[in-house]
Amino acid sequence: MTDTTAILAKADENFSASLERLFDLVRIPSISTDPAYKADCSKAAEWLTAALNELGFEATIRDTPGHPMVVAHHAADKPDAPHVLFYGHYDVQPVDPLNLWENDPFSPAVKELEPGRQVITGRGTADDKGQLMTFVEACRAYKDAKGGLPIRITILFEGEEESGSPSLKPFLEANADELKAEFAMVCDTGMWDRETPAIAATLRGLLGEEIIVKAADRDLHSGLFGGAAANPIHILSDILAGLHDETGRVTVPGFYEGVEETPENIKASWETLGRGADGFLGEVGLSVPSGEKGRSVLELTWARPTAEVNGIIGGYTGEGFKTVIAAQASAKVSFRLVGEQDPAKIRESFRAYVRSKIPADCSVEFHEHGASPAILLGYDSDFLTKAKAALSDEWPKPAVVVGMGGSIPIVGDFQKMLGMDSLMVGFGLVDDRIHSPNEKYELASFQKGIRSWIRIIAALAV
Repeated sequence: MTDTTAILAKADENFSASLERLFDLVRIPSISTDPAYKADCSKAAEWLTAALNELGFEATIRDTPGHPMVVAHHAADKPDAPHVLFYGHYDVQPVDPLNLWENDPFSPAVKELEPGRQVITGRGTADDKGQLMTFVEACRAYKDAKGGLPIRITILFEGEEESGSPSLKPFLEANADELKAEFAMVCDTGMWDRETPAIAATLRGLLGEEIIVKAADRDLHSGLFGGAAANPIHILSDILAGLHDETGRVTVPGFYEGVEETPENIKASWETLGRGADGFLGEVGLSVPSGEKGRSVLELTWARPTAEVNGIIGGYTGEGFKTVIAAQASAKVSFRLVGEQDPAKIRESFRAYVRSKIPADCSVEFHEHGASPAILLGYDSDFLTKAKAALSDEWPKPAVVVGMGGSIPIVGDFQKMLGMDSLMVGFGLVDDRIHSPNEKYELASFQKGIRSWIRIIAALAV
């Protein structure tokens, strides 16, 4: 195993300068959604390109129809060393409402929240400038101490993540050969808590469907037609109510094809995290778990598929009362997917299920709203195992392997377009207020994040 003592010492020695470099980047208001900040987005890309070239990377700015990409390459000390792609984004969210900020969002500073707990304040400190700079500064310390890097590294910094990444897929497609590596590393996630690092091994996929049930050719008087005419709200309600059985399982035929049980050792490790139904649901004023019976809330939100109704529209919804049978009713339904579930097959099966519930003289329309499969990194994969051990060596508590109920689109793009799995390691905390006023990043997250990446780089080289 590589001795990282000198490299970690160099990172600590450089930390004040590392912090000032992060401040320089945060001071650039690279808000990607607002055309007024287009020049600032380019300035952030230029700043990162210069910083990487200074470190010995071959870094270039790549123009896109939107904001530029930064691509950089660094060779390894040994020709047969692993090759990784590191991804981050330099753009940030808008700062509105500005009056809720305690300080200028683009004037970063270190602030003490409580004795022994310091944070870095400013827009982008946690999402994602502070996160990406942990890796850049880890590379700096490694090179300062050892003169080179033990693995081959490609870096991709994007400037449109906060505005939907419209240029990303075309860029990946056009530059696939250059960007493809053995696996990607994504630093846009978080810790389990302030002392426990986490690796996200799963991301649920997402399928969106809108259904519109149509009956009569106009709204009907319920006194004249009630009891004789089909009511699309009744039809729709029956469809939606039938999506789950009495045990909470989804009833769409073939829905569970490709769903595997979570390994018992992983479920056991989740149990040690101490997040039960009372604490999890209590935070939002609930207490009784929904979903499949006999499963923990972490398993339900991280490792099991779902069918959720996100909105229903039908009939008269204004002030007062109107005795009407609506001509149509609609609902928006989303499915969170896991394992090897096929979004296309589930969409087809769901539509067949809905059609089976439509009376002969009524009709239904469907409108799709995106589809992406789940992401699963093997719990026993070599690079996850090495990264977990490396993180455990740095933090007070051992690293945990977690799931994520939502999705990170770039991870799916890497897998689908470049054939790469992603190692998702980040050092943000739940209370970092990303996308909100008074965003912050723990000073310890920045410093120990740098040290963590040093340990991971060394572990991957073995």
